[in-house]
Amino acid sequence: MSTSLAAPPGAPPAPAPEQPEAPSGLRLLLAFLGPHRKTLAVGLVFGIGSAAAGLALPLSIKSVLDTLGNDKPIMGVILPTLVLVVAAALLGYGQGMLLGRLGERVVFSTRAGMIDRLVRARTTALSRHPSGELVARVTSDSTLLRRAAASSMVQLTRSVIMLLGSIILMLVLSPLLLLVTAAGISGIFVLVGMLMPKLGKANEQAQGAVGRLGGTLDSVLRAIKTVKASRSEEREAARVVAEAEEAAVQGVRAAKIQTLSGVVAGAGSQLAIMIVLAIGAWQISEDVITVSVLVAFLLYALQLVDPVTQTIDAVAELQGGMAAAARIAEIDQIESEFDSPDAIAVPTSRAPNIVEFRDVLATYDYSKPPVVSHLNLVIPRFGHTAIVGPSGAGKTTIFTMLLRFLDIHAGELFVEGVPARRWSLDQLRNKIVYVEQDTPLLPGSLRYNLSYFRQEATDGEIWEALRRVRLDRKFANVQGALDTELTATTMSGGERQRIALARALIARPEILLLDEATAQLDGITEAAVQDCIKAAGENGAVVTIAHRLSTVIDAQQIVVMEKGRARAAGTHQELMARDELYRDLIAALKIGPAQPQYQPPPSPVQRTVPDEAPLSGLGSIVVRGFFSGRRRAAVREAASWMAVPTRPVAPSRRRY
Repeated sequence: MSTSLAAPPGAPPAPAPEQPEAPSGLRLLLAFLGPHRKTLAVGLVFGIGSAAAGLALPLSIKSVLDTLGNDKPIMGVILPTLVLVVAAALLGYGQGMLLGRLGERVVFSTRAGMIDRLVRARTTALSRHPSGELVARVTSDSTLLRRAAASSMVQLTRSVIMLLGSIILMLVLSPLLLLVTAAGISGIFVLVGMLMPKLGKANEQAQGAVGRLGGTLDSVLRAIKTVKASRSEEREAARVVAEAEEAAVQGVRAAKIQTLSGVVAGAGSQLAIMIVLAIGAWQISEDVITVSVLVAFLLYALQLVDPVTQTIDAVAELQGGMAAAARIAEIDQIESEFDSPDAIAVPTSRAPNIVEFRDVLATYDYSKPPVVSHLNLVIPRFGHTAIVGPSGAGKTTIFTMLLRFLDIHAGELFVEGVPARRWSLDQLRNKIVYVEQDTPLLPGSLRYNLSYFRQEATDGEIWEALRRVRLDRKFANVQGALDTELTATTMSGGERQRIALARALIARPEILLLDEATAQLDGITEAAVQDCIKAAGENGAVVTIAHRLSTVIDAQQIVVMEKGRARAAGTHQELMARDELYRDLIAALKIGPAQPQYQPPPSPVQRTVPDEAPLSGLGSIVVRGFFSGRRRAAVREAASWMAVPTRPVAPSRRRY
């Protein structure tokens, strides 16, 4: 077998629609704002109005000062000034409220889009990403996007208007003072501009570290029982704390650069104002300008401090927002499930075989050997088909292909005589109920879990399913039992398996797939479940993966998998008679005792004393000392029945 798999040479399933290349930088950020551009435009209007009122205020104050110097009525100039103050406040309040609402809408729509994409993604694509990291993108990254997309965009626009307007009005008041101010502002922007690329990189690394932290913590919490049982709390906590420390280091680095930018902007602005004040005082002494002009100019100069600082903060938030947008956009690159272009509405069929694999080949990774190769398998419409085989033989992959979590690479998979790729995913999966090996509980009540596949199920049907899996007594005396919230901590592993089986029974599927669905059940409960499987096989196809003889011995068909192929199929007696691997599985994997007719005759037991039981040491002394005659013979018979056979079992030469 080759060690790698090339691209499909034959007629593989239709390729997924080509994903468009995601835009980058500011264009990507603007793409998230596209659906909300009307609200953003209104916010910009409020911001521009607030900026205009702020720009007019120093001129109004200049008019007040000039009026005071000329002994004219002051109310005519004070009233417009008060109106400007109130207008600026109201416009600022309206802008803040509007931007807050806009930010939450952006976050909601972004999160909703990511959630929809994730739940519709291919399982093979999702498995390449730690779930904690994906959760971090939905939560923390979308929050950064809100700050950048809403506040920063409008704040940046308002700050630029304030900056340009102040410069123009300062030019009217005093060109010399403006020249000094412009020189200081230019120096500030040059220094801050040198820091911005580093800030963007630091924000990107900080967000990546937070994502890795979420992924590591999620993995540890999923395996928390193993962690505690192996006394590894400190070791795993140290791993998670190390990721948290890396996130903190990257966050501190970003905070340092952002703080340095703010300090440069503030200190530079204050230095420029001090120089302007000194030159302005000199110009007043030379009668070049008046005091009112200097006061108005200083107000504009002071107004420049906020726009400059806000512009730098807005750019910093935009850097973080663009990094978050890039990480969010990666979600859109995850391959989604899709129906083939030639999918049809498959008519109802009663063909004797409901599933058929014909020379199927499949792989999860084209750079590695296929997990299933030249698989030929037929599953009847009714009855129980059991699949056994060593680990890695491709048993679970059969379920994965049937559910179209994994598309086949070559060959053909038929469902009711129609190629599986021609079925819509909805119609195909509507025929199938899959009970996973881990049998996870879904967040919600007992009723929600049990009626998950068939939401119209009645309470009577739910209680009947609970009775059949012997869970009715657990909930019989619970007030509002069906509305009880289920959690993994309140249900044992065996109970979770029975919940999953009851859910499957309520669904009444045409194809029931059970992946080690009885592994955690006791013997009595398993016997009841076997009755359920038998009943389900009378109404549809039941396919089980199991390593226990009790699960497969009564199956109408047992399929033996080896190295991705079905090497043999038949009943238990037929396979015991003619398939060596099946006999090895029965013995080596201990899924059940070998049948007496297939066991080699036991080696004769040599006894040194013919009339004594094979006891030694203290046991022999006790028997000899206290028993004799027939009573001793009875004890010898009981001891022989209880003795553990010591005949060595030759190991199998087969390797799995």
